[in-house]
Amino acid sequence: MILEKILENIKKDYPVKQIQIGLRWTAVVSKNCGLASTMPRECTGEEEAMDSGFLTKMGAKELALWVLSEKIEKASVGMAAINSLIDIDKSKCKEMNADNIIKEKGKNKNISVIGHFPFVEELKGVAKNLWVIEKHPKGDDLAETDAENFLPLSDIIAISGTTLINHTFEKLVSLCPKKSIKIVLGPSAPLSPILFDFGIDYISGCEVTDTDIILKFITEGATFRQLKRTGKINLLTMGNNG
Repeated sequence: MILEKILENIKKDYPVKQIQIGLRWTAVVSKNCGLASTMPRECTGEEEAMDSGFLTKMGAKELALWVLSEKIEKASVGMAAINSLIDIDKSKCKEMNADNIIKEKGKNKNISVIGHFPFVEELKGVAKNLWVIEKHPKGDDLAETDAENFLPLSDIIAISGTTLINHTFEKLVSLCPKKSIKIVLGPSAPLSPILFDFGIDYISGCEVTDTDIILKFITEGATFRQLKRTGKINLLTMGNNG
């Protein structure tokens, strides 16, 4: 399982200094400031908050194990903890966003995007066919059940890092043709070369360069575009061939 392999590859633990669970983004600060999407859940009103007030007493590796939880809100925290611990090999990264790769590689080809990213409209003039597959589809989006029909036909496949949080990643990858170019992207995406062992060609994630400013914006419900506008986020892309 990919999540277990990522966890095994994290060797050193660090104290959890701070946690921020915002409207859109969850941040865990340990060695670094790691981000993940705050995933929505159905609230019955009967569940207690997840050990609130005590999470900073845990080590970041212990908190990272939450990524395995079936409770989506805990898995979000676990993913952010993983991203706070990963040693990013910046010598193997380029400062660029995933949409540049998709546009370059996807000219006149079949493109599937898992997750409705802001750049998908730009791909309509590039792709031969564009299929956007969403858990909560809107407009022309396809439902997640359509992945079985369209991923096998795709040349370029962009997979949101949130699929690691909701535990759909491995099923989706199993539907992708071996010759397709597969990209995992978004703030939740861990910049870990372990993903390359699972057939991924590119990982496009981010690095927080000013924790205090980013936490302030997360507290105020910022979108990722607003986080980028602070100038305190680096977009990093790592390729399987360096």
